[in-house]
Amino acid sequence: MTVDRKTLVRLYLLFIPVAYFSYLFHEFGHWIVGEIFGNDMIYSLNYVWPKEGRYINEGHNLFVSIGGPAFTILLALTALAIVEKYSTIYSYPLLFFQFVMRFFSLVFGGFSKQDEARASLMMGIGIYTIGIIVLLILFLFIVRASYKLKIDLRQNGYFFTVSILSQLLVILTYEITGL
Repeated sequence: MTVDRKTLVRLYLLFIPVAYFSYLFHEFGHWIVGEIFGNDMIYSLNYVWPKEGRYINEGHNLFVSIGGPAFTILLALTALAIVEKYSTIYSYPLLFFQFVMRFFSLVFGGFSKQDEARASLMMGIGIYTIGIIVLLILFLFIVRASYKLKIDLRQNGYFFTVSILSQLLVILTYEITGL
């Protein structure tokens, strides 16, 4: 990837709104599934839960748990489609951040507390199964987009670092505000 310094700064700064949007979209996935099943859901930056403290039907928990990762994959797929069609570097942060968001949450957020682990256990398929599948899908999207845009491993390392910093900013915002 050959871009000027000004473009790189724009790309790096773009990760900040992408991080907030990605978290909101991921949580929207949980919220919309819960609402579709008739549960009155409460929505925040980093968490969604049923207002009553439990689901109308406990079986809804599986689908609500899968809703967030499914929306994360959908967002990454949309960004990949934009990369494929327009070959624009500006959609790459939206794609790349989805992988980092799930990777960071699964590795550093306590794997057993995450959506993928909860859904895997409810399905009886082993705690790591859905998490590995989600990360593999998102990683393959990155590989494809990196190839298309000619982004090398070094540049992806910089994107990873900026993604982690953006993710920490979102987590800090959630911890301070509780929103």
